Amino acid sequence: MEVSKALVGGLAGAVTLTIAHETLRRFLPEAPRMDVLGMRAISKTMKKAGAEPPEDGALRAWALVADVVSNSIYYSMAGVGKGAWLRGSLLGAGAGAGAVLLPGPMGLGSDPSNRTNSTRAMTVGLYLLGGLVAAAVGSALSSDKK
Repeated sequence: MEVSKALVGGLAGAVTLTIAHETLRRFLPEAPRMDVLGMRAISKTMKKAGAEPPEDGALRAWALVADVVSNSIYYSMAGVGKGAWLRGSLLGAGAGAGAVLLPGPMGLGSDPSNRTNSTRAMTVGLYLLGGLVAAAVGSALSSDKK
């Protein structure tokens, strides 16, 4: 089924994005901190709902899981077949631009993704990588012979 292949591609893109992000943040001080934005978003939402957010360790785990799930669904739109590479590129670049431009206006702070030119470039690049991996996996799966 094409939908399941697209979902597998989306998962591959999301996992690649998360692994690359986690690796970069451990070695480069200017690396984007999308995990921090995720933690802030969860904490803010829970507080508005009258719930107490979990401690930092658990909150970070929640944020990483939420990132993988939401990015998997998002990147699955790259789909399979004709146009997957273009869709994956556009989805990745769009997500990267959104990750740079939207956190500040959303009240999550802009430093984690918009601190320096290097941070901005890495943010867009990481999301673009995720979109390209989703397209590559979706395309590879759709070309399998039955």
